[in-house]
Amino acid sequence: MKKKILVTGGAGFIGSHLCEELVQDKNNKVYSLDNYSTGSVNNHVENVEYIVGSTVDVDSLISFTPVFIYHLGEYSRVEQSFEDINEVWKSNKDGIFAILEFTRKTGAKIIYAGSSTKFGDGGLGRSQSPYAWTKATNTELVVNYGDWFGISFAITYFYNVYGKREISTGKYATLIALFLKQRLNNQKLTVVSPGTQRRNFTHINDIINGLILIGENGHGDDFGIGCKDSYTVLEVAEMFEGDITMLPERKGNRMTADVVIKKTVELGWASKESLKDYINKSVNKHIS
Repeated sequence: MKKKILVTGGAGFIGSHLCEELVQDKNNKVYSLDNYSTGSVNNHVENVEYIVGSTVDVDSLISFTPVFIYHLGEYSRVEQSFEDINEVWKSNKDGIFAILEFTRKTGAKIIYAGSSTKFGDGGLGRSQSPYAWTKATNTELVVNYGDWFGISFAITYFYNVYGKREISTGKYATLIALFLKQRLNNQKLTVVSPGTQRRNFTHINDIINGLILIGENGHGDDFGIGCKDSYTVLEVAEMFEGDITMLPERKGNRMTADVVIKKTVELGWASKESLKDYINKSVNKHIS
């Protein structure tokens, strides 16, 4: 019997890479549950079974018993979450309750993708936006379900993921993809003031390696997956060697975040990819 694995958000940026890696193991049968709010059919991976729907309806949509549930399918933008608060609540609060109840019913292990905003600005970041608060309180609920009902869980935290399949346009565009698109189109790179906000940009390959390692061997909270190297947003923009324009400050934009990776490193994980190399290769590939 193959090991059945459910990935919520499996048609998204991170989820599609996770599905792509998991399906390489012939002992796995991989399923994706996605509502395609930010996911795309263009991210579909061969031999993955795709189910369209909301995590709120997981119990009626999923008829099999998974061994692992990688729960990535939540709303995940900081500044935009102020405008999208109804969507944030449904996706992140109603969704986590349904997923945890399904986890309790099936006996699966849940690997929950928390948010490193929880560690921002000395812990203040957890309440700086609707997104950050819902994600931080969700991690507490996962821990409580472990205590209350004995579910098996591991909680991960991503740090500014970049790489192939990032969203580069629209209100959900991510920073590296946005800068690359602006640079290739000879547009000014738009840096949100003050520009000194510091981030630990982590390549998608390193994220996926950590996720699978944690899924197999991690138990409990605080499994961060983040590159130790940090840069200000302005420093990153300068790596693209283009013209820069400053935008006004935005609510919820934390300045720093502690990199909580000790437990992940103890499992044998290490970041291997370089942001500078990625930017150089991406720019030169299109311009040279």
